[in-house]
Amino acid sequence: MTPVLIKQATILDKNSSFHNQTVDIKIENGIITEIAKEIATPENATVVEKENLHVSQGWFDSSVSFGEPGYEDRETIANGLQVAAKSGFTTIALQPNSTPIIDNQSYIKFVLDKAKDQATTLFPIGALTKNSDGQDLAELFDMKNAGAIAFGDYNKAIQDANIQKIALQYVQDFDGLVISYSQDNSLKGKGVVNEGIASTRLGLKGIPTLSEELHIARNLFLLEYTGGKLHIPTISTQKAIQLIKEAKAKGLQVTCSVTVHHLVLNEEILSGFDSRYKVAPPLRDEATRKALLEAVIDGTIDCITSDHNPLDIEHKKLEFDMAKDGTIGLESAFGALATVLPLEIVIEKLTSAKTIFGLPQNKIEVNSTAELTFFSPKTEGTFTKENILSKSKNSAFLGQKTKGKAYGIFNNGKLVI
Repeated sequence: MTPVLIKQATILDKNSSFHNQTVDIKIENGIITEIAKEIATPENATVVEKENLHVSQGWFDSSVSFGEPGYEDRETIANGLQVAAKSGFTTIALQPNSTPIIDNQSYIKFVLDKAKDQATTLFPIGALTKNSDGQDLAELFDMKNAGAIAFGDYNKAIQDANIQKIALQYVQDFDGLVISYSQDNSLKGKGVVNEGIASTRLGLKGIPTLSEELHIARNLFLLEYTGGKLHIPTISTQKAIQLIKEAKAKGLQVTCSVTVHHLVLNEEILSGFDSRYKVAPPLRDEATRKALLEAVIDGTIDCITSDHNPLDIEHKKLEFDMAKDGTIGLESAFGALATVLPLEIVIEKLTSAKTIFGLPQNKIEVNSTAELTFFSPKTEGTFTKENILSKSKNSAFLGQKTKGKAYGIFNNGKLVI
């Protein structure tokens, strides 16, 4: 394996003794072998030199959809992992919303096999219920043994409280993590956007924040009753923040994430009825966007996800009511986040979530496994179609200002730059 020499990179890693230092880093056989102010270039080495080069622990995205198996026209696992690598992500958690749904060990093995020999590591999330229909628990223990790191039905909330309760009890036998999307379907009804002044003005049916909050409150009550570990993905309301903060204060093992688009965009962008902005949960008002940013900064929200969800034009470029929910987000994640949050917070929220899912954090030290993300924090620009690397083009960030750019990664002994 060719040695890699990273020249004059500023390390951003609070767990490293080299934090905030600008150094050279030498990698041999996938291991960091030397970190110093200056390192002589080894024979045959691949040299990484970039303008304003910064390096951090590898970024992790806790919610990524690709489509394969079944929706290869939207995205394949191979191309999706290349997109993730070029976007700065060394690790992703793959949602089970393919067809068939990833709800047994053979499908877990299938996606892991498809992800072999890639720079970005894929960890599958197994469906919590068979076919993600909310009726019967899937083969959770078998999937855990096959490599699943958590269990959840993507963007589908468990309406049956007893199924939710049994799931939280059952996974404790093998230290499993339950992911619970939050939405009371009866309160959502036929809503397509956030209920409020904007929905009234646009004449679109609204989804009350109560549909998310009621479900979160119920699941936290169940967690208090059962014990275990619960992850609440993509929260989007002020009351949700408060409920989770109170649950953490009680000592419950609950974590949560927020999407990049809920931190950067608000419902005012819907005025053109562009279905690229139709997401689940829906974009909220400006006061809520600011509250979500505050909750990221104060630590109530544990991690940030792109919630990358490629959709083909036939399902996305439709009347707003008819279009599917979802946006791609890997390519735009870092550049968009850096416009609304301090750099150190962005890096922390893109790296620390590994511990929630029981994955190792490889700090930047000599003799550590090299799992690194390369980026520049200052390059300003605009996100355009040329920046989209995914097969699907449904980005809510087209035309948005960006700050900073990902250069690539080193992971699994592979350099993508």
